Amino acid sequence: MRDLLRESRRPHRVREHPYAPWFAVGAVCIGAFMGQLDASIVTLAFPALEREFGASLAAVQWVSLGYLLVLVALLAGAGRLADVAGRKLVYLYGFVVFTAASAACGLAPSLAVLVACRLVQAAGAAMLQANSVALVVSSVPRARMRSGLSMQAAAQALGLALGPALGGVLVATAGWRWVFWINVPVGCAAVIAGRYLLPRTRQRGRGGRFDWPGLVLLAASTSALLLAASVISGLDLPSWSVPVLLAVAAGTAIGFWRWEARVPSALIDTALLRSRVVTAGLAGALGGYLVLFGPLVLIPQVLVAGGTGELVAGLVLTALPGGFAASALMGDHLLPRTWGDRRRCVAGAVVAAAGCALLAADPVAEGWAGACLAVTGAGLGLFVPANNTVVMAAVPERVSATAGGMVNMARGIGTALGIAAVTLALHLAGAHEAGARAAPAVLAAVALLAALTASGRVVRPGGGPYPGRS
Repeated sequence: MRDLLRESRRPHRVREHPYAPWFAVGAVCIGAFMGQLDASIVTLAFPALEREFGASLAAVQWVSLGYLLVLVALLAGAGRLADVAGRKLVYLYGFVVFTAASAACGLAPSLAVLVACRLVQAAGAAMLQANSVALVVSSVPRARMRSGLSMQAAAQALGLALGPALGGVLVATAGWRWVFWINVPVGCAAVIAGRYLLPRTRQRGRGGRFDWPGLVLLAASTSALLLAASVISGLDLPSWSVPVLLAVAAGTAIGFWRWEARVPSALIDTALLRSRVVTAGLAGALGGYLVLFGPLVLIPQVLVAGGTGELVAGLVLTALPGGFAASALMGDHLLPRTWGDRRRCVAGAVVAAAGCALLAADPVAEGWAGACLAVTGAGLGLFVPANNTVVMAAVPERVSATAGGMVNMARGIGTALGIAAVTLALHLAGAHEAGARAAPAVLAAVALLAALTASGRVVRPGGGPYPGRS
């Protein structure tokens, strides 16, 4: 039992290998790829789930919405647990939970059971995603941090790009249950790879009693915000629930901040949020993923409304994550090596804004839309890894998983807000000319705001270096 609760050493041959850091990054990339693949593949099974269980689309939507709510709510808590118990340990157990829950999803006899299994799967995904950035940061040399995070971001983009196509093939040939079962062999391989390739935790956070009240307050705040965004996106709840949910989100967020400021073993050290570097970076992560996921709703709607087939629309859409992955991997060669992360953030966000602005000029032309999406993706591929590097360089290693969880929490909220913003623009202006032009313009404005969040030297608001980071 003791061996199950402590991190194992890597084999000596792996630990001393000159490419040991990149072996670890590769192991993390499996989880990054699977997380985004699962997020983008499940929606392809919605029609089959409606037929299988005789359910409405509103009911089937909870397969994705419930997953997102639990994932975002648990990310910071999973990061805090990993900083204390061990990041490799929590990461591997996260894959075990995710894989077992995936198998259970494929066996679900009813929609209610499927949703329940998805909630468990989301808990495992939170354990993975809260640790992925931290494991990359602790595995590679400090000078190569951005390269490691770029590889992780590219793996996420690849999973996002392949999800729709792979999901369509699986549903059409093997059935919807294989949308979940495909995670099982990959998950088993990832656990084995992580066991032998990931390093043990060298610096741990302070222990103490787990901050359950803080977790409840944070979960209530993020869940209320995501539900409000989902109502705007079409979730079948009364329209008056939006202001109520937003009030709950604001009230619980204020309560969370006040609680964390006085509790001894806080879920999130408020010093992290008092750092302008960290808060600006989290805002940038939210904005970046808002711009990334907005077009995933926009393009199918406007192209299909204009007479384009679903297959062609899907192929056009792959230009966005494709450009993201290529740019994330080649960013160091595309920009001058003398440029720091701040300049890379600004350049990437401006390129993404330009891509969205150009898309607004003629969003229904397939070739033009594909080119604009590739430009937008390329800009985000520069921005996201550099922005993550800024955040992770600003925090001490002992709380790196907590910070990584916060980054992914901001990413999840940005995803939901991106979908909501585009849906609202299409609802107000229509899915044709006005809405098709208004939505990319909104995304361009958000990308420009993300450029303004780019931070420079790691300093406290008062001017001194952030504690714990040398």
